[in-house]
Amino acid sequence: MKALVYHGPKKVSVDTVPDPKIEKLTDVIIKLTTTNICGSDLHMYEGRTDVEKGKILGHENLGEVVEVGKAVDTVKMGDKVVLPFNIGCGFCANCERGLTGYCLTCADPKVMPGMAGAAYGFAGMGPYQGGQAQYLRVPYADFNCLQLPPDVDEKENDYVMLSDIFPTGWHSTRLANLEPGQSIVIYGAGPVGLMAAMSARIQGAAQIFVVDGQEDRLALAKEIGATPINTKDGEIGDQIREATGGWGADCGAECIGYQCHNSKGKEVPNLVMNSLVDAVKATGQIGVVGVFVPQDPGSDDKLAQKGQIAFDMGKFWFKGQKMGTGQCNVKAYNRRLRDLIHQGKANPSIIISHSLPLSEAPDAYKHFDNRDHGWTKVILKPNAA
Repeated sequence: MKALVYHGPKKVSVDTVPDPKIEKLTDVIIKLTTTNICGSDLHMYEGRTDVEKGKILGHENLGEVVEVGKAVDTVKMGDKVVLPFNIGCGFCANCERGLTGYCLTCADPKVMPGMAGAAYGFAGMGPYQGGQAQYLRVPYADFNCLQLPPDVDEKENDYVMLSDIFPTGWHSTRLANLEPGQSIVIYGAGPVGLMAAMSARIQGAAQIFVVDGQEDRLALAKEIGATPINTKDGEIGDQIREATGGWGADCGAECIGYQCHNSKGKEVPNLVMNSLVDAVKATGQIGVVGVFVPQDPGSDDKLAQKGQIAFDMGKFWFKGQKMGTGQCNVKAYNRRLRDLIHQGKANPSIIISHSLPLSEAPDAYKHFDNRDHGWTKVILKPNAA
């Protein structure tokens, strides 16, 4: 089959690789019909992780079941399914609690002591290949496959967002404990930040602020129903307080991660976290879903090299704020978010800028990594005629 393979920093290519096979009786094989390039893929693409050469990337996957293991019960040949980016077993202590992003069975213990969680095509998240390819093996298929409604052909570009960014955006608002009628400030108008804004709108937020420095992405935030805040227009905290009666936002969401930049394009690892502490009111809550890594040897910042940042703990403590962090447990949300799409209450495909064949993936990575104007979300069609 054809697949997008990582060969080193900013070196990816579409290669011919062996087809995936059923390895356990609980597996299925899917034929990918849509797979996305995620902002998290760029960390690997840029060489800022320990992803191994030869890895097939891609963790936002949707496709048709073409082979079924003998122990699979509910998933059938021909089903159209979307997969959570995190791979869960369904029966470990964490999966039983709904914490499927922290599966103990599928985790790779070599990554760090007490490691939990696994994902397709992702650094440090197990040996699983990704779905920027024509076919993909799905472990524990009964648990991991979410079957899609009859309107999947019409709304496939919406449903594929259930693999990661829509649930992750939703997760940021739940970690922030957003309630109807409250205000929220969201840092990042990339795909996850935009999905956080859509999630906040659906949940009845009274004010939604989205902070970014790129006009094309801020325009999408406004289209979704948020108030865009440009980082080039002055101190974010001052702008938020001015719009909220002097108090700050009720809660906040971090949707960028460890490679955040200031308005001049310089990477400042602690910038967004400390800006959130400043912009969120006293006793407010912060949800952090942007990727942070245990070590970042490629950083120019000595603390960041060790996975650390200089955090405004004093201000955070003095304001009595709370924080929730971590990868989204996609299965905690994806069934209900699917139904929001099915019933016309959510349209996450609004952020898609490019739909391309797999052969154009290497060029798409370059444009997306450069944050070129208009490249907001790229989806790939690996088996398009």
